[in-house]
Amino acid sequence: MSQFYTALRWLGVAALVIAGVVVFILYFRGTFRDRIEYKIKNVPAPRDPRFPLALASLSNSVTTSGRLTGFWVESEAINAARLAAIRSAQQAIHFETFFMTPGRRVNDLADALIERAQAGVEVEIVVDQYGAKKLSRRYWRRLRAAGINIHFYNDFNWKAPVDYFARTHRKLLLIDGKVGLIGGAGISDYWDGRDNIQDTGPWYDFEMRWEGEVVAALEGMFMQHWTYVRGTADLDPQIFNPLPNDDAIVLITAGDDPSYRASSVRALFQVSISAAKQRIWIASPYFIPDENLQTELVSAKNNGIDVRILTNGSQCDKKFVYYASCELYGDLLKAGVKIYEYQPSMMHAKALLLDNYWVSSGSANFDPRSFFHNDELDISSADEQLVQNIEQFFLKGFTRSEQIDRTQWRKRPIWQRIVGRVVLFFQSQL
Repeated sequence: MSQFYTALRWLGVAALVIAGVVVFILYFRGTFRDRIEYKIKNVPAPRDPRFPLALASLSNSVTTSGRLTGFWVESEAINAARLAAIRSAQQAIHFETFFMTPGRRVNDLADALIERAQAGVEVEIVVDQYGAKKLSRRYWRRLRAAGINIHFYNDFNWKAPVDYFARTHRKLLLIDGKVGLIGGAGISDYWDGRDNIQDTGPWYDFEMRWEGEVVAALEGMFMQHWTYVRGTADLDPQIFNPLPNDDAIVLITAGDDPSYRASSVRALFQVSISAAKQRIWIASPYFIPDENLQTELVSAKNNGIDVRILTNGSQCDKKFVYYASCELYGDLLKAGVKIYEYQPSMMHAKALLLDNYWVSSGSANFDPRSFFHNDELDISSADEQLVQNIEQFFLKGFTRSEQIDRTQWRKRPIWQRIVGRVVLFFQSQL
């Protein structure tokens, strides 16, 4: 019996040590710090000529110009567009992504990249080390053997282990310095519905193709990350060639190395929400607004603005985040904000539609991880075709969703509330 109590004591000591280490790490990551309340007033409306400059300056965005030349919804169309773009390359392919898993999609990508590399096209890839951890070394050796230059973003470094929490969440494909594809989809069969969440259809997501001066700006941002991973930035005029034109204004927000004080993505969202006069439609798979942003959304609804959220239902890849998100619905539902949970499968798109005029979209989710930890990349524009495409994307998404009823929401299981509240304790890390 004495051995049993001795073992029990040692287990207790081990549990206390582990708990202490976790609290220590969270403390140094700032989990317990007071949150900054961002206050903004007199923001120009989206149609006001001052709005792009106000938004760009407060969110540290680059102001450029460009035109939307393609828009695709769901996996089959998105991957076909990417492969077609790669096969059209004559000089350079620059690719950055976060999430890759074994399967058809990564194999198709490899085949297309290898064919172009063997034809003499320069191929440079930045892939997040954590996001691509399921791929074998054999996969990368095959690409490198074809002459493809690959670097992993933020390998684990025992000299600075906490740095490993920072990821690149960007999804960017650049062709010959002339065409840029950007969106939220990873390179994975998950987007086809082949995952472990029992989908009844493909994940709901989209991809945009841009041309014009904006592509040169995106090239510069890719090169910035390329230098981070010990590559050499090459601003050859054949690739980096920002020719002046009469295209629509485009803002590029690079959430690069954010902090709790300076988050370009968070500023982008808050300024945009404060500017709206007619509607605010938000699409985000992981919807974790802080108190400040919740207040902005409630205030907008109280001022007669049509506020709608398109997000995941329980059919998602991160149930614990979903439960935490549900805990934040209360004040929004009470104010009349419409919350739609997508039903057939995972809703993975990221978009913000303001009035009938302005869109922001890219890799950033409406959550603390995108605001304060990840390197993100969003594009904002009043391009008419983009606004129409995004509006239709929302409308189709709403028809496939369940609108949350406040009375029903109050009846959610107690265990789900407990899990949600526990997860929200770590909200700053989500």
